[in-house]
Amino acid sequence: MRMPAVYLPHGGGPWPFIRVPLGTDTEQAALRAYLASLPALLPQVRSLLVISAHWEEKVPTVQTAAAPKLMFDYYGFPPEAYQITWPAPGNPALADRVLTLLGEAELPSATNGVRGYDHGTFVPLKVAWPAADVPTVQLSLVKTLDPALHLRIGRALAPLRDEGVLIVGSGMSYHNIDGFGVNTGRVASVAFDRWMRRTVALPQAKRDAALTQWSSAPSARDAHPREDHLLPLMVVAGAAGSDLGQVPFSGSLLGVRVSAAHFG
Repeated sequence: MRMPAVYLPHGGGPWPFIRVPLGTDTEQAALRAYLASLPALLPQVRSLLVISAHWEEKVPTVQTAAAPKLMFDYYGFPPEAYQITWPAPGNPALADRVLTLLGEAELPSATNGVRGYDHGTFVPLKVAWPAADVPTVQLSLVKTLDPALHLRIGRALAPLRDEGVLIVGSGMSYHNIDGFGVNTGRVASVAFDRWMRRTVALPQAKRDAALTQWSSAPSARDAHPREDHLLPLMVVAGAAGSDLGQVPFSGSLLGVRVSAAHFG
């Protein structure tokens, strides 16, 4: 069974395992319910490959540890935020396969045998797979933040979808700290969200062209002063191939619009 490719909003910090001022209870419950629904939609997942907004390297870098620890890459929270557990196993064989596919696409790559799961991975996936029973591997973004390069990385990884691997881009469709909770942020998030909805539903060539030029979208730089939380979408869209995208979740956090996108 061909796996879809998924771009999801991961919330903020250690949410929802620690109370975080991330919007109303209703807003938070809607995002949590969406994340928790993923296993029911994807019952045949054999492994997860996660591209998190919180890891950048000079070249695409693959996590190779057999039992990655958690990286508590947030600060200012109570002690229990640093005691969260999610002991999902790594998957060195999948890491090797990722390296092979990147090499076949003539993309330079590297490995990291000590890096753990950052909160862009363990937070949303602990909601979705609380038993931590699905082998998981992270793949970095590239520091240049070049959208065309990340689409190319995704295209190289597309065969994994026929091998039981769910490719997950973990970010936020709106990520401007100064805009949360204020009207200007809400307006910008809605404008950018409309563009994203239209774009993911386009045929592949038009979608790739629009994503490559994402900074020309309405309110683009208001929604993403720095595009680290958007680029996981590029990898996912690249892996989507000819599959059209849809938006299965669209909600709000602190008053701004955030959405997920699924392909296939």
